[in-house]
Amino acid sequence: MRLLFCALVALLLSACASAPDTAGLANSPISTIQKSPSKNLPAALASTDGPINVDQQSVAALKQPDDIWGRIRKGFQLQDMDGDLVQQNLDWYTSRPDYVARMTDRSKLYLYHIVNELEQRNMPTELALLPFIESAYNPQALSVAKAAGMWQFVPGTGKTFNLRNNMFQDERRDVLASTSAALDYLQKLHDMFGDWYLALAAYNWGEGNVQRAIARNQAAGLPTDYMSLKMPAETRSYVPKLQAVKNIIENPQAYGLTLPDIPNHPYFVTVTTSHDIDVNIAAKLAGMTPDEFKALNPSFRLPMILGATQSQILLPFDNAQQFQDNLKIYSGQLASWTTYTVNERTTPEALASKIGVDVDTLRTTNRIPPGMRLKPGSTVVVPRDEDDEDISADTAENAVLAMEPDVPDTRKVLIRVRRHESMASIASRYGVTVAQLRAWNKRRGSTITPGQTVVLHIPVGKSIPAAAPATAGNDDKSDKNADKGADKSGDKGADRANEKGSEKTTEKVAESSSKSADSGSHSGSRGSMIKSSARGSDAPATTAKGRVAASSKGSPKTASRDESKSAPQKSAARGGKEDSRKEDAHAPVKAAAQPKAPAKSVQTSKAQDGGASRKRATAEASSEKHGKNSG
Repeated sequence: MRLLFCALVALLLSACASAPDTAGLANSPISTIQKSPSKNLPAALASTDGPINVDQQSVAALKQPDDIWGRIRKGFQLQDMDGDLVQQNLDWYTSRPDYVARMTDRSKLYLYHIVNELEQRNMPTELALLPFIESAYNPQALSVAKAAGMWQFVPGTGKTFNLRNNMFQDERRDVLASTSAALDYLQKLHDMFGDWYLALAAYNWGEGNVQRAIARNQAAGLPTDYMSLKMPAETRSYVPKLQAVKNIIENPQAYGLTLPDIPNHPYFVTVTTSHDIDVNIAAKLAGMTPDEFKALNPSFRLPMILGATQSQILLPFDNAQQFQDNLKIYSGQLASWTTYTVNERTTPEALASKIGVDVDTLRTTNRIPPGMRLKPGSTVVVPRDEDDEDISADTAENAVLAMEPDVPDTRKVLIRVRRHESMASIASRYGVTVAQLRAWNKRRGSTITPGQTVVLHIPVGKSIPAAAPATAGNDDKSDKNADKGADKSGDKGADRANEKGSEKTTEKVAESSSKSADSGSHSGSRGSMIKSSARGSDAPATTAKGRVAASSKGSPKTASRDESKSAPQKSAARGGKEDSRKEDAHAPVKAAAQPKAPAKSVQTSKAQDGGASRKRATAEASSEKHGKNSG
């Protein structure tokens, strides 16, 4: 029994001797990490949805950089590009360190948000550098093609991606809305072309243009990559410019540049309010200057933020808390503006006088340029009274400010170009400019030809100027007729009436007042005004003899009188052919109604010529007799 007990004790002692040393194990690094994670884990870790597969992923990838630039570098995915265009753009940026400093400093307000959006979509972080190329990270940028905002959306593309653009707000400039739309568009282009370089080319040049360039290369059996397509110089340099910026961000010291410190955390938070509030008051309540406030909220067109549309207001975190606290205790009037809709066409001066506001305030607030007036139905922002309500959502969505040049009403006139006439001479005669003539006739150049129809717009009530008298050299036929003797004036006048009968046109003038235009301003082959239209008046009918038909009240026959006055001047310039010009005036109608009328005119003219010859012979005989008597 005693031996059995000793054996059991021996086994127990051997078991204790072979047990692991837990005190020594507690000093191992693994045990230290498990028990004191706060001493060794990095301060910033990326969130994970599950365990990390160490065969395919790196635990070190969970550690986030301390600044946003390192985070951008980690997300680079595009293949690097090299070449002369990349070097040219690198030289351009490195030679302008002040420019690089300004645009990178502007980006600190927006970069965290954009990088965060890209990572959530698993898109290359190189795209966060695209606003450097598009707008130098200026949300107020506006191109000559009307592209606006950091991402430079043109109105059509902005509408396609539901960017609101109304009288009060342009979301192409909104930081959140424009970024979301731009990334949606880039994703769509990448899905369309399957290549980020082609997607970027389409973002700059348009997807249709890139598709056509690819189709041309496919038809010619050529490659369809970015460098092989034929494209404009701007698009050709677009990706190389992005690569140049990427190189600078990746290693700024290599190019003698310095990037500003941008913390890797959100810069702003989003708040809303249901009340209308002035931009300046919102900035004051947030403890910010107006410029600082507008840098984060560049989409508001007018000096007010509408509560009805629940507009998002971006504020730095500390300022957002201050804004909330001050808004609760603010006892003043939050909004000092409301809207007013005009029912008829009016000028800013007339409207200001009508509603009792300062005209300069009206012009400045609504950005109405000098020389412009408001169209009917236009909505303007005006100072608000204390009892005015906030602007409705319907007004916010549908209000339109429509303007037009403040010029007199005009009527459209068509004239036929005369020989040896130019746009400059026509513009001078009618008191308009050559640029206006080109615009009205949709012409780029100033070349016109005889017989061509030209469109004019003349103020209503203004009489049409008379044409300049015919001069030698202006009309070959006038010169030839002027050289003829008086004894042949009757025959030539009748012949000319037959030849010109098909070309003669009588002017039709439309006047809104009782004044009629000079019917002799464009006579016969010298050029005719062939049509005129005016608002609120009809062109008067013209008789067969070229006179304006009188109405039942007996309107004056101004055209007939003007023609009779101008006839002696023209006949004097053409060799004193008064009789032939009188026949000319009626020749077209007679030729159409009575085919034998020209022959009768010739006979009458010959009889008149014969009578004139006999009178000359009698006068010569009398003169000779008188000479003999005096001798």
